[in-house]
This record gives sequence, C-alpha cells and structure tokens, in this order.
Amino acid sequence: MSVCELRVSLGDRSYPILIGAGILAGSEALARLAAGRQVAVVSNDTVGDLYEPRLAAALAGAASRLSIRLPDGEQYKNYESLDRVFTQLLEHRFDRRCLLVALGGGVIGDLTGCAAALYQRGVDFVQVPTTLLAQVDSSVGGKTAINHRLGKNMIGAFHQPRLVLADVETLRTLPPRELSAGLAEMIKHGAIADPAYLERLERDLDALLSCEPVALIAAVLRSCEIKAAVVAADERETGVRATLNFGHTFGHAIETGMGYGQWLHGEAVGAGMVMAADLSQRIGLIEAAVVERLRGTIAAARLPVRGPAWPAERYLELMSVDKKAQQGLPTFVVLERLGQASQRRVPDAALRATLAACTG
Repeated sequence: MSVCELRVSLGDRSYPILIGAGILAGSEALARLAAGRQVAVVSNDTVGDLYEPRLAAALAGAASRLSIRLPDGEQYKNYESLDRVFTQLLEHRFDRRCLLVALGGGVIGDLTGCAAALYQRGVDFVQVPTTLLAQVDSSVGGKTAINHRLGKNMIGAFHQPRLVLADVETLRTLPPRELSAGLAEMIKHGAIADPAYLERLERDLDALLSCEPVALIAAVLRSCEIKAAVVAADERETGVRATLNFGHTFGHAIETGMGYGQWLHGEAVGAGMVMAADLSQRIGLIEAAVVERLRGTIAAARLPVRGPAWPAERYLELMSVDKKAQQGLPTFVVLERLGQASQRRVPDAALRATLAACTG
C-alpha cells in the first residue's frame, strides 16, 4: 500500500506527515534524520515492546540509541515523567544534536515534544503516533505540554517536530475506547471545517471502528490536511487555530475535574462537542437539527454525549483556568454553521442552560 504524504508549511520549519500501513519498518525519512546522531526513543512498556523493534532498521545508522520508558496514562503527563526523560538524556551525555522519537499516543507525544523543546534549549524530535487521536490531532502542529493538577496542558511550548510518521497498522492493537477517542477529533474536524468529510465519517464509521486500512488512511489524511492548513495559517493560536478547540473548553474541564485518565481525552471532547453545539444553538447560531446530528454521530462513535453531573459552579471554576480563558473568564468555540466555527464569550444564562441540559 502506498504512502500518503503532505507537508505542514512553516517556512524553514516545515515538515512532512507520512501516512500508510506498515510504514514503520525501514522508513527512509526517519533513517535520514537519525543518521550519525544520538537517538532516544521515548515510549511506554506496552507500546515500546510492540513497536520499537520495527524502528530498528530506520535507526540502524544512529551513533547511539537509548530507550526511555514511561508509565502509561494521562495521569503521568507531569513534571516527574518529564524529569525522568531529562535525567536519562543527561546520564547518557546526549548533546544538542540528539534526536528524540516519540513512540506512542498523545501523552507520549506531548511529553516528548515538551522535553525536546526544553532540553538544552531545544533539540529535534519526531512524532510516531500509535493511537488514532494522536495520528489525526496531537502529533501535528507542535503543541507540546504536560498537565498541572489545576489544568490540562498548562505547562508547555510550541515546538514543531521534524517528521510525523503515522502507521495505521498500529491502530489494530488499540482498545475500543482508544479507537473511539480518536474519532472524536475527526468528527471535530468535519464539524468545524468540512461538512463533506463529516458526512464521509458518518458513512464509514463501521469501517473505521473495524480498523479497515483504506478507510483509516483516507480519514487520517483528511484530518491531517485540515489541521496542517490551520497550523500553517496560525501556528501559535492567535486566531483561527483556536477553532480546533471546539468542545475542548468543556472537555478539558471534565478531564481535570474527574482526575486525569478517568475519561480519555476524546471521550471528554465528545461530550464537550455536544455541549458546545447546544450552546451554539442557544445563542442563535445553528438549528436544533445540527445539534441532534452531532449528538447522534458522537453516540454512534461510542462516545459519551453528556458531561458529569456537577453543579454549574464546578464547571465554571474548572473552565476559568483553561488556556483560552481571558482574565479567568472562559471563552468558547461555537459553530456559526456546520463547517465554520469561531471563538467568543457567551451570555452566562445560555452557558448555565447548556450545563443543565447536557450533564448528568
């Protein structure tokens, strides 16, 4: 099966995204980056044991190779794990020419990218995403971060990878929850940018949930095209890139409030998108039929469509430390119509009505 390639256009920091089935073994692009350099592969025990051996041929030309294994789970995307990476790099005398390879899902990708941004004031890294959510979203765009107990992804930096290598064969070993979690970000891309893509996702849901490679490659490619275009236009999220956070103000509040790892990111975003669509309707932007369509698609993807049954004040407290908040007041990405989104402040009464209708 052929490899699909697209580029994130950022001038001298542009990089390719390679998408295909069975492309980890012998990747020439990775081999070129690794040649003659110290290379550290950052993963967890489950993913590392499954897929690090497949990278052996591509990394054969490295000057030296180090495996760094971290605990698995969102709750470990923290200072302690970041320090563990730094300690091993320093103990093995890794220099400023080294290359970090993030082999895993969004937690590994975000944390490794953050380590690469900070180690010796910045070193190169490669994203090798092994979950659907990471392939279509978190591996692309250079957002790197760790969590703080008060807020998700609050400590980090913009640091673009040199390469994204997405092999859809790795998705066959995902638990069903993880596969559905990735569909949330794909549905988001269709909702905010491409109604025709959303319609295709709705039609192909069974094939995607069954990990049919042709359907997966086409869908991953389209999601990456959408995200790459937005990142190229607004790398540091000063404008249009904020629309990629549709559902995330609610979703991040759920993740933080429940405790990291209790809800998967995509599960929280699924419920968050229903809440954001409901809010969009309440402020007069979209019809009820659009809300119900998104609710039905998210449910069909086996994702939650309601948030936890917390008082409104609890949600407001959690959302006040969201990255998009302004002076402690939350802002929301809303749908102007299917395929177009914007960021705005909303009336308190509408927000509280949404929280009452979409939680519990």
